Amino acid sequence: MHPMRDHGGRTTGRRHHHPRRGHPGAFDGPAGPRRGGRGRAARGDVRAAVLLLVAEQPMHGYQLMQAIADRSGGRWTPSPGAIYPTISQLEDEGLVAVTAEAGRKLVTLTDAGRRHVEERRETWADPFAGRGASDPATDLRGPLEEVHAAVRQVARTGTDAQRAAAAGVLAEARRSLYLLLADGPEAPAGGPTAAG
Repeated sequence: MHPMRDHGGRTTGRRHHHPRRGHPGAFDGPAGPRRGGRGRAARGDVRAAVLLLVAEQPMHGYQLMQAIADRSGGRWTPSPGAIYPTISQLEDEGLVAVTAEAGRKLVTLTDAGRRHVEERRETWADPFAGRGASDPATDLRGPLEEVHAAVRQVARTGTDAQRAAAAGVLAEARRSLYLLLADGPEAPAGGPTAAG
């Protein structure tokens, strides 16, 4: 059912493809019905956001994540697991070119990609508008991304002792979060209690 863009026949499992539509771009139609809701983006929204941003200027993957967070007022920060497979798929489709620059991947819109954006821009709902407005978890997404970045940094550059200590910090944080649910926000593990 995917005559033009069925990547299953020509790529490996490293890409995250999902056969939800039979036309080339999964976001080619109005994005409204496809929006992820609950603060999570549908793949079409990620693709549209990436294309719209690199139509303005070339960006690295991290810059794209930051730009999406800025444009959405902090309500939506896509993870690397959403951004990089999307970039790879857009590259496969010839809509973007990816070049190495100082050890990072710079994403640039191709001529075909620019035509694609110009032809479809008016039919896309704004992927940055209203993201996550009704999602209670949205308030935690920013801090969670920051913790994730710190964990990755320790994992990459820390010593064995530092990584072990980080694992302990995360375990304690997990226990503290469960205690918030069990005892209320005034009783985090190891912290002072408001009720005496």
